[in-house]
Order: sequence, then C-alpha cells, then structure tokens
Amino acid sequence: MRQLLIVCFGFFLFSCTSEKKEQDYNFETVFESSEGTETATYSEVIEFYTQLAEANTSIAMYTMHKTDSGEPLHLITFNPDRSFESEFSEANRKNVLLINNGIHPGESDGIDASMLLMRDLANGKIAAPVNTLVAVIPVYNIGGALNRNSTTRTNQNGPKEYGFRGNARNYDLNRDFIKADTKNARAFTHLFRTVNPDLFIDNHVSNGADYQYVLTHLFTQHNKLGGALGNYLSTSFRPQLEDSLNVKSLDITPYVNVFNRTPDSGFSQFFDGPRYSTGYAALFNTLGMMVETHMLKPYKQRVEGTYELMKSFISIADKDADLIKEMRKNAASNFKSGDYYATQWKIDSTKTTVLNFKGYEGTMIPSEITASQRLKYDRSKAFEKEVVYYNTFKASDSVKIPSAYIIPKGYWNVLELLKLNKIAYSEIKKDSTLEAEVYHIKKYETTKGPYEGHYLHYNTEVDTKTENVAVHQGDIIVQTDQAGMRYLLEILEPQAVDSFFNWNFFDTILQQKEGFSPYVWEDQALTFLNENSELKLEFDTKKAADKSFASNWYAQLDWIHKQSPNYEKAHLRYPIIRVWQ
Repeated sequence: MRQLLIVCFGFFLFSCTSEKKEQDYNFETVFESSEGTETATYSEVIEFYTQLAEANTSIAMYTMHKTDSGEPLHLITFNPDRSFESEFSEANRKNVLLINNGIHPGESDGIDASMLLMRDLANGKIAAPVNTLVAVIPVYNIGGALNRNSTTRTNQNGPKEYGFRGNARNYDLNRDFIKADTKNARAFTHLFRTVNPDLFIDNHVSNGADYQYVLTHLFTQHNKLGGALGNYLSTSFRPQLEDSLNVKSLDITPYVNVFNRTPDSGFSQFFDGPRYSTGYAALFNTLGMMVETHMLKPYKQRVEGTYELMKSFISIADKDADLIKEMRKNAASNFKSGDYYATQWKIDSTKTTVLNFKGYEGTMIPSEITASQRLKYDRSKAFEKEVVYYNTFKASDSVKIPSAYIIPKGYWNVLELLKLNKIAYSEIKKDSTLEAEVYHIKKYETTKGPYEGHYLHYNTEVDTKTENVAVHQGDIIVQTDQAGMRYLLEILEPQAVDSFFNWNFFDTILQQKEGFSPYVWEDQALTFLNENSELKLEFDTKKAADKSFASNWYAQLDWIHKQSPNYEKAHLRYPIIRVWQ
C-alpha cells in the first residue's frame, strides 16, 4: 500500500512514496483488450489509476470531497517534477490543464482516452509537457457510472455497456455548476478553486445532426470570455488545434448546434452559461473547451480521436504556456467597479464565419409511424460545402459594477457557496444605516415544467432605487474588486441568466406574507385615501381608465393597500443591496 500524507494546507490527501515498486499489474485497458468495444467500470478505472500511481513517480492520486454517491471524487496528476510540497502552490507553479470525464457516464469516451493518455505520459510514449501539469478527474458522475446499462444511450454507437446520465440523485451535473445543488458540484468547486486551472477540457459525446466528423469542439464563447483571452482562444488556440488534428488526418468542426434539421442553412455557436462547466470555468478566466465526439461513429474511433485531440491540446498549451499565464494574470483587471458588465447576450448576425463543412444530405420524408414528416440522412450522399457559422455574440443587457454587495446574514445558503468558491468577504461590525441601491423585482417568467430540480425564472427585470438601508451586525459585505468578481456578478445580479434569483434562491420574496381582511381594510383604506389627495386622484384616474380594475373590488382594495404603510416592504424587494464607495 502507498503511504498517505496529508498536505500541510489540508486540502486533500496526497498519495506518494519515496520509491516506486515494480508492479505485475497489466496496464492494458478494457478499451484496448476489447478491441475498442467496451469501457472500464468505475472500480476498474480507480484500480487502474491506483496501480499507475504506485508504479510511476510522475503520477499522483488525490482523494477529494465526497459526491452524492457516497464515493469521493479523485484527481490524478502527471508531473515529472513532483515534490513533497503542493504541486498547486503559486510559487514556481506550472500551468495546470484540468481534464474532466464522465459528467455524463454514458458518454465514456474521455474516461478511456484519459486512461490511455496518463499511462502514455507516465511511460514516456508521449513527450512530457515542460510547462504544463496535466490533471484528470477520472469519473466525475460516480453515481451515474455505477448505474450501468446498455440501452439508455438510444442514439449512440457503443460501447457495449456504460453509465447513466443522471447522478445518484438523478441530477444532470452539467447544469449544476453555478447552483451547486449536488455534492458532486460542491466537490468539483472545491477541486477547481484549489487547483485553479489555466485550461480546462470536459469530454462529452454529442447528440444532434449527422455529419462526417468524429470530433467537434465547443470552446468557451469567446466574446463572453472577453479580452485578450477570448481573442486568443478564437483566433489562435482554436485554429492551432484544428490545424494540428488536420495534420493527423483528423477533421474537426465546431459543435453542430442544431436539432431535427440539417446544418446546411448554418448554425450558431453554443452559448455556455455558468450552469455549464466551461461557462463556470470562464468566470475565473480559465480557457475551456468541451470535446463532443459524434454519437454515431464507432466507439473505437471516438476514443482514439479524443486521445489525439488531448495530445494536440497539451502540445499547444505547453508551447503557449507563458502567454496563457500572462493573459490570465492580466484578465483580473478587465473589469473594475463602475464598468459595465454584460448580464445577457444575443447572436450578432452581422458577424459570421464560413465553415467548409463536411456533411450528409438530409431530406424530410413521410414517417411510417406518425405519418408526419421526419428527417432522414443519406450517408451515401456526402458533401463538402460552405456553411455559415454564427459565433459572435453581443451584450443585450448589462449592469454597472458596484463597489460591493451586502448580503443579509440569514442567507447562509449563499454564504456557503461564496466560501466554497473562495470569495473573500467580511462581517459588518455593528448595526448602521447606509445609502445603497436596492432592486425590486419588476417582472419575471417561470418555466412551466421542472428543470433540474427547479422552476427556473427567466426574462427577469428589476426597478432600481437608491435608499437609506439598515444593515446589521453580522451581515456580509463582499467587495467586487477580487478574483471572483465575475462569479459575484453572475450569481447576485438578478437579470443574469444563471443568477441565484433565477435559480430560486430568493423565491420567498415573491410571496406576500401579510394581507388584509376586506371588511377591516375597507374603512382604513377610505381614511387613507381621504388623507392623501394625490393618491386618491391617482386611484380615481386608474378606475376611469381601466375597466377591468374598476369592476374588480378586491383589486382596488389591494392597490390601495400596496400604496399604504401597511404593505410589507420585503415583498418583491431583492434582499442583496449594491454599495458604492
């Protein structure tokens, strides 16, 4: 057994020994021994990496926080320059590439490809990167990996058996990064913010159209990432990766973002909001990419393509390591208090890219089941032609960045996630009053059906007022001038797509807690109107102009109540305030 040392700063357990023993373990993977038709089980994956770390000083295996399955997340690193000190400390640190696998365990390509990658790095078959530490999450969705079957991936061509998309609590983990409902997401956040990766790969298998490519890429949306990093990702890193794979006779194209139609008429880049892994990574200025292999290609081709893609990615990342490090360092100053930050985005149709796309002809034909029209691809009719790609987005709404937010101490669920994401904050020392901006929820819509454990809000609008606000000892003040600024803006600005408001963290403010008995309020309302002539005029004008209002006695009493001191101040009042220094 390998010795376990607790790293001095207490983040996780680090497996290491001063000497490596000769091993009898066969490092041929299940994928290889099955000639590319099978994927390893979860226990086989962990045993493989345990043995690999035992046999190679360049490989270490970390045990991280537990997931919803009860099993811990693991992190495997390749670092020939390892020391007993933390390899993730800031002093003389290499760039870190974090590779995530098995978020949807039925999409197992990355699980097998990463086993091959780390073995071949360890045994020298792949040249070791000089400036980059490679870190791998072997299987993120452990509960889904343990729920093994051979039928749920209806659209997928192999392997023979695989895991299930939902985790141990049936969450889709690639919708949970910002709201962190699961232990998986919280374990990932701890890992991600500890490792602080410069680059990130999340390995997937696509659903959607049919086409000739084995590989597609889904990079972080470059306008949203912004600045020098966004420009580099779009104009340098992506073309380098495509060219490198082309040399290997592996074509790759952007993720084909269409459903139940052919891509001939063009398609847009997938917009990765913070609920998704690469969208979350972008909040901390990490260069992200999802690999999306094509579901209908044979499993062997998909795994081997993922392997080659990761090799090319590492090579480019290592070559450009100093540039990437400098751009990430400078990205911290991209935004400051008083600047505008985009909370909503839309496609800029005036700026497009032309792809030389390799597809198959598809037509709509009568269905033999439904008698309606259905899509049918013809693989005997391959084509290569120019297709319009909409990969430029522009801000459709924005907000001015405050100096700080104040969060009432009762919202412990928000504070837990701030702490987990390493957001700096302090407590207010005494009760006081200060001038601040306050939001009132003006409008929002809600999904009609459940979505990942929530009835998600969207199209949220607010009214903003400046008020003298009472704050209390123990309330939390969070300065925006810190590394997690973008995370703060995305979670605390209600209009942002994946804000905590939209994810129902504050739904209690949407329900009025106190009301009135009409027979009691009627007399009080009359007195109140008679004592406020301007309000009475407004009331009479509204009745004259709005027939529906004039015919609804309860609506009239409710309107007067909402103008009176009796109406509760907390209703529709967003509890987090914006502070300007």
